[in-house]
Amino acid sequence: MIQEGFSMLLSFGYNKTTLQYNLPDENLLGVLLPNETPAALTGEAEVKRALQNPIGTPRLSEIVRPGEKIAIVTSDITRPMPTYAVLPHVAEELALAGVRDEDVTIVFALGIHREMTPEEMRKAAGEEMFSRFACLNASKDYTHLGVSQNGTPVDIFTPVAKADRIICLGNIEYHYFAGYSGGSKAIMPGVSTPSAIQSNHSMMVRESACAGNLEGNPLRRDIEEAAAMCGVDYILNVVLDEHKQIVCAVAGDVTLAHREGCRYLDRLYRKDIDHRADIVIVSQGGAPKDLNLYQTQKALDNAKHAVAKGGVVILVGSCREGLGGTTFQEWMTTMPSPESMVERIGRDFQLGGHKAAAIAMVLQNAEICLVSEMEPDFVRSIFLTPYSDVQSALDYAFQKLGPDASVLVMPYGGSTLPHAMDEQ
Repeated sequence: MIQEGFSMLLSFGYNKTTLQYNLPDENLLGVLLPNETPAALTGEAEVKRALQNPIGTPRLSEIVRPGEKIAIVTSDITRPMPTYAVLPHVAEELALAGVRDEDVTIVFALGIHREMTPEEMRKAAGEEMFSRFACLNASKDYTHLGVSQNGTPVDIFTPVAKADRIICLGNIEYHYFAGYSGGSKAIMPGVSTPSAIQSNHSMMVRESACAGNLEGNPLRRDIEEAAAMCGVDYILNVVLDEHKQIVCAVAGDVTLAHREGCRYLDRLYRKDIDHRADIVIVSQGGAPKDLNLYQTQKALDNAKHAVAKGGVVILVGSCREGLGGTTFQEWMTTMPSPESMVERIGRDFQLGGHKAAAIAMVLQNAEICLVSEMEPDFVRSIFLTPYSDVQSALDYAFQKLGPDASVLVMPYGGSTLPHAMDEQ
């Protein structure tokens, strides 16, 4: 961010490049960047520290036994989890316990995402880990373990359900209805069936199912009940900074370690603001988080907490793969209005449709300008206002709302959670 006269030159991550724009400094309420949270260790050194100091469990090398079948569940390609940096240190712990490589399986948690190619698995796991361990997509073969109190079927990918030990890897960031990612989410939705995920996610319409909330969140409670039924033995979760570098790692008990990671995330990314802004410019921060609208929507959902009623959200995301998700695409392209999406989700919850309804709920309060690689006419057809660059979208927003319109900027919208102090 560079001051140029009476304006600020800012840039946003966009695919694997950046987009720049100028903003008059008198309009700028703030740039919501992570809080200064000094870390004694970062990167792989922090991972090793966490493994040597687990929360609520013995060290991993003291939990597993030779001859046991080990399933390591980690994130798929749509997540920024640096599995390649974490996995070798987990493998060291397993080797200390005498576990053989042939007894270890790496499972990529797909949820409802597409299967990863062998080359994508190789890149995610790292060359050495990919060559040492069997790597699988979580799909097609499931084992029924029971039903949660909410009625969610706990159907888990069989190589995970039948493993003697289950280790879950992941990164912790805000999630717009599970509260936070990480922890038990590797199991539900990570290695669960579409029907199980649909049952769990149907609770997203409840008020307490929202970003940054764990206590009293029925959806998160359901997730953790499923993980308990599955029997997760150990987690290793990381928190990433805006440059996708590891600044915190937590290991050990699936709930206790996760909660400690969430507390760190709050210190890093929760942003108190005096009041909402007329214009919010928000991005996922670039690849891989902005590969389609399905993923880019996460930044939009955090931005809704910062924009005033009747304002404009400028959502910046390449969306080079289009919408993403068959059901999401069907809802976005066939429903006659945003209002119809909101009405439909109340009576006909569908995975994918829930993302469309979330976008529609933002549209009830603000206009959304989408800066993307998608065709303008197509963007208009899904009720968004298309632009190919941030500057043009910002100029439009000022034209609509007036030259004195206030602006908040969220360069890493999927990770930054605004909280308006005047709404307490």
